[in-house]
Amino acid sequence: MRICMASDFFYPSIGGVEEHVYNLSQMLLQLGHKIVVVLTHAYGDCSGIRYVTRGLKVYYLPIKVCYNQCILPTAVCNVPMLRAVLLREHIDVVHGHSAFSALAHEALLVGSLLGLKVSCNTTIADIDVHTAFPPSQTVFTDHSLFGFADLSAVLTNNILEVNLSMVNHAICVSHIGKENTVLRAKVAKHRVSVIPNAVDTALFTPDPRQQPGDDRITIVVASRLVYRKGIDLLAGLIPRFRNTPNVHFIIVGDGPKRDLLEEIREKANMQDRVEMVGAVEHAKVRDILVRGHIFLNTSLTEAYCMAIVEAASCGLQVVSTCVGGIPEVLPQSLILLAEPDIDAIYSGLLVAIDRHRKRVAKTPDLLQGNGQLPMGAEGHGKRRRRRKVESSANTDAPAGRNNDGEPILCPYRCNELVETLYNWEDVALRTVKVYHRVLQERSFTTSELLSAVWHHGSWFLVFLVVAHFLVSLLELWRPRNRVEPAHDVHQLPS
Repeated sequence: MRICMASDFFYPSIGGVEEHVYNLSQMLLQLGHKIVVVLTHAYGDCSGIRYVTRGLKVYYLPIKVCYNQCILPTAVCNVPMLRAVLLREHIDVVHGHSAFSALAHEALLVGSLLGLKVSCNTTIADIDVHTAFPPSQTVFTDHSLFGFADLSAVLTNNILEVNLSMVNHAICVSHIGKENTVLRAKVAKHRVSVIPNAVDTALFTPDPRQQPGDDRITIVVASRLVYRKGIDLLAGLIPRFRNTPNVHFIIVGDGPKRDLLEEIREKANMQDRVEMVGAVEHAKVRDILVRGHIFLNTSLTEAYCMAIVEAASCGLQVVSTCVGGIPEVLPQSLILLAEPDIDAIYSGLLVAIDRHRKRVAKTPDLLQGNGQLPMGAEGHGKRRRRRKVESSANTDAPAGRNNDGEPILCPYRCNELVETLYNWEDVALRTVKVYHRVLQERSFTTSELLSAVWHHGSWFLVFLVVAHFLVSLLELWRPRNRVEPAHDVHQLPS
């Protein structure tokens, strides 16, 4: 199967969507799919065609960035370039990621149009173009939750509604995300599946030796410092620990709210207890997480929070706001949920601190003077062999859960439980089932596309007509059988 991932967000940019696209592509290659192509825009000097681990092919297209790492949403200007790439690679499935990505929406539009029988009077060497180049089917993954009232959400929802009307299937990362997408994009529920994110538990492993050896308790925060991540709540929480000298904070991330946190740190005279790390590469996040005991997430909205899964995999107690899809992500034994209120979050942190102190009191010599774990300690550091998780027959089925509310405080047991809940092999297998489902469907006809766009967003009809005209013109000027196919590169060792 030949798959094309399309998104504005990919390496060298750092973020949850970038991690999802990369890890899913790597696992699809490992499962034996012939080629996975990533379409994204150029990042400075990073342009052209690049190969990364396992021969993953990345097209850094020469398209200018408009705002926040997204290209200008023209809908039609990049049709010739996208058509050339999809035909050169003989793509079967176009998989777009993120509702914020203009490039993903344009690639899905071109993919839908390439599945049409182009009407023209030219005979193309008596070749059935739909046999030589199978129609491209389209899949979209939504990684975010949106509201319905503010202007930006209204515009994004309108664009998403139009684009999903031309997409074969949609994927959401949580059940609350599915409900949100069905409501704001007015898409049928049977056309939306739930497949969560995953985490590499072999990378995010506990290391209690990195934690402070005295009675200090370290709370780690890792997120973009923006309003929707609840940084205002965090700014109200930090001064509450002014008179608790053994509680320290490590804040990872950058954004417009960083100045607010630095101001609060100065006013509370906690410069030596609040460490502002700034933005770091994803590969170095684990080294910071293992220095802490508690992970705090104060988000005001989340479809699926990767940060809390990575923190739990590193053995940290997780305290998080109970918003969006977060209650679905981790079992009660791994997370403390609180309302998005300063008092509620503060109470949750006090519970987590009390649990940690009781555990240390029960095992005072858990960490010996040389920093090594004693042989009889709970959760010794031996890594077990990775278990393969059978893929669920139903892609909408949630991941398995431990309904026992008894908290798991041993970091190695936390890592093992996260591994049983989330892994990229399971995510890839469930995604492949969606691909097989859409490949069995017929492509949309011109009239069906026009009708769908007319009912969901008549304003977009002019863009669809222009894009269809461009595809038809390109079919006359450079027919499909004259498009030079790209040569497959043998899979490279990781």
